[in-house]
This record gives sequence, structure tokens and C-alpha cells, in this order.
Amino acid sequence: MKITEHIANAKGKTLFSFELLPPVKGSSIQGIFNSIDPLMEFKPPFIDVTSSREDHVYKEQPNGLLEKVTYRKRPGTVAVCAAIMHKYKVDTVPHLICGGFTKEETEYALIDLQFLGIDNVLVLRGDARKGDSGFVPTPGGHCYATDLLEQVTNMNNGVYLHDQNTAFKTDFCIGVAAYPEKHFEAPNLKTDFRYLKQKVDGGAGFIVTQMFYDNNKYKQFVTQCRENDINIPIIPGLKPLTTAKQLINLPKIFHIDIPEDLSDAVQACKNDSEVKEVGIEWMINQCKELVEFGAPVLHFYTMGNPEPTKRIAREIF
Repeated sequence: MKITEHIANAKGKTLFSFELLPPVKGSSIQGIFNSIDPLMEFKPPFIDVTSSREDHVYKEQPNGLLEKVTYRKRPGTVAVCAAIMHKYKVDTVPHLICGGFTKEETEYALIDLQFLGIDNVLVLRGDARKGDSGFVPTPGGHCYATDLLEQVTNMNNGVYLHDQNTAFKTDFCIGVAAYPEKHFEAPNLKTDFRYLKQKVDGGAGFIVTQMFYDNNKYKQFVTQCRENDINIPIIPGLKPLTTAKQLINLPKIFHIDIPEDLSDAVQACKNDSEVKEVGIEWMINQCKELVEFGAPVLHFYTMGNPEPTKRIAREIF
């Protein structure tokens, strides 16, 4: 079932969902199941599975020289989605990214997803490789999420790469990312909204936001979306603070602000156990307010650690 259908069927009730990473190459999928099992009591209608581009590692050769090797740390997004659907009977949302994939590889992945009965995808540009100063497109791949979105929309219209005749029409519900505090590469919010509107006009059916810790940022973002004729569901992305280091790392990596009250509370903690309690309590209050505001879904970035999300969900659902 499509995400938009899940939201419509909920008739205004806020749903619960979460996102997880594929296992590290060489690991069992049991780790994924162990992350999902504690959260199934909250009846998520869908689960997101991320995708990551390849990185480069240097492998020492017998002659002592280093060889640059392409390495994908977490392969298996499509297969993980299929395994989750088979075991838990819930919908999955695989992430499609530009970096690390050619257009042909993306088309093959979409064909696999359609054959598996997966109805939803989240299209993203993806991150830069480690060591790159900025995002570098893969040769033969897409430069922007809007281009990737166009490819999925084309397939929904029966248009495939290199084919002259109209083919089978897929029917993917397409999600896109958005940034309540502005994408770090955008010069201003006005530009950000212009690109987001292009995605909506290009076929996006729902939006998932970057994490945030100030609900006013989300509320203002939703209001501005509506003012810019962006009327599809806007799902807030959420992640509780669990360590003191995240006060530095999250703003640096994700370009977000930490409210002063939360920052002060974390800095007053003696250890990370206390930080986790502060972060969970803050997120519980955030979630209660978001439900009251009418958020269609509370979407948690679990990063393979379900325990904080479980404690929060028990207070909300």
C-alpha cells in the first residue's frame, strides 16, 4: 500500500514509522530483525531502509603499494526490504540515491522493486563520499534528486531508458526529503522551497523532513509549504539525543540547530546515561506536541538502536 493511502486511511490519527540501515557487508540479517522486533508492538504501517553510496578504501598489495578499491559498506537495500515484507507483513520504503548508481542500475532496481510488490520509494541525492569536498555524481548517474525523481516518474508513465515504445507503467508512490532549517547548500529558504515545489510538481507524493529539535521549525515549515502550494503530507523525521557528542556532531553533519534549553540540559549531565534520559524526555514532549499539531506520521531515525524509540513510542502510541 502507498504511504499516502496509509495516511488517508488513518483519518487524522498520527502513525508510527521508523528507518533503519542495511547490515554491514558480511553480517547476518538477524541484526535487522532484532532492531525491528521491539518496535512492532506500535504497528508501523511502513519501515524505511536506507541506501548508501560506495566509498573508497586502500588495500595494501603484496608489493607494499596501496590499491584504491571501491567498497560498499552496506549493500542489500532491496533484499532487506523484501525480507522485512516477507517476515513482518508491513510495507517498506527503500531509499534510492544518486551517488554510486548509474541510471541503468537505478532502473534495474526499480524493476526489482516493482516485481517484489514494493509500492513506495524515497528519492534522495545522497551524501558525498568520505574525503570528497562535495557531492560528485557517479558517471552515468544522476546529479540531483529531481533527476532521479524524473526517472521514477517516467517509469510510472511507462517510459524506460533506451526504449522507444511505451512499456508497463509502474505505480510507485515517491517520497522526497526536505529541510525545515534549510538545506545547507541552498542560499536561502526561498530557493529551497522553489526546488521542493519542483519535486512536488514532478510527482512527489509525500515529504520526509530532516531531524529537528524545535517543533516551531517544523510548524513554520509546514505553514510555508502550504503557502507555496505544497500540499502533500509532510512527515517529521525524529531522532532523540543519546550522547553528549551529538551536541557537536549532529549540527556539524546534518546542519541543524540544537535549542538552548536542550543544549543546557545535556551539558549539565554527568554522563551519557543521563544524556539519554534528557534526550528521550525532550523527544517525548516533542512528539506529544507534533501529534497535537496533526503530524501525519512520527518517523524515527533509529540507526539500529530501537530502545530509545521504543521508550518514546510507549508514551505516545
